Amino acid sequence: MTDTDTTPDLSIREPPKVLIPVRVLEGQAVPEPLVDFLAPSDVVVLGYHVLPEQTPTEQASMQFEDRARTAVEDIAERFAAAGRRVETRVVFTHDRDQTVERVASEVDATALLLPNPTGQIEDVLVAVRGAIDVSRLADLVATLCASRGNHVSVTVWGLAHDAADFDAEAAADRVYETLRTRGLPTGQLTVETSTAERPVVDIVDRSDEFDVIVMGEGGQSLLSVLFGDDAERVAEGAVAPVLVVRDRPAADDASG
Repeated sequence: MTDTDTTPDLSIREPPKVLIPVRVLEGQAVPEPLVDFLAPSDVVVLGYHVLPEQTPTEQASMQFEDRARTAVEDIAERFAAAGRRVETRVVFTHDRDQTVERVASEVDATALLLPNPTGQIEDVLVAVRGAIDVSRLADLVATLCASRGNHVSVTVWGLAHDAADFDAEAAADRVYETLRTRGLPTGQLTVETSTAERPVVDIVDRSDEFDVIVMGEGGQSLLSVLFGDDAERVAEGAVAPVLVVRDRPAADDASG
């Protein structure tokens, strides 16, 4: 779904909320540089554990709830120390995809984080590979980057696909201009476009050049982006952490 509001607006219209799913019983962590980078946003830490089909969730909860909740609270405390509001959830589930989608909808998350390891965050890639909610993406990136001054640069990369009816150059330019009107200096912004036979693979191939990747759902459902074949390559193949910006529901999108 696309954003149709073309009026320049310096304000951040939607303070972002980031959902962070973590495999809570497998020791998955959120790197400290990501905690600092996400500090301007509200955060929901979702600790989840996928159970074998035959294992009742009640049984797992009785056995592992305390351990899981302690791990989630340890992560949450690091965000709270940065002065941000933090919400926590612990879920034992047979269906990871359904659980993540449900919680993202319940908390109205702006974006979902795949917390791959990273060092200091100085270079951010905004990959534009399909129709996106430009205002929501710009609100997120501007909120996270504006407070870092000239210590961070943002590359907006439009990826065209020969088989798709998508104007990557126009889309990338629009993201660039919206970020600029949200207050990011032009000296910190770069825009480029290229043609890609398999855009997600190209994003993975360049991921070691950047410290964080931001991408939209691109007209697909959140689950297909995060856990489908292509997105699994982003999640598992990308060196950098990945933020996937969710489309707003249709009723909200109409207001811009």
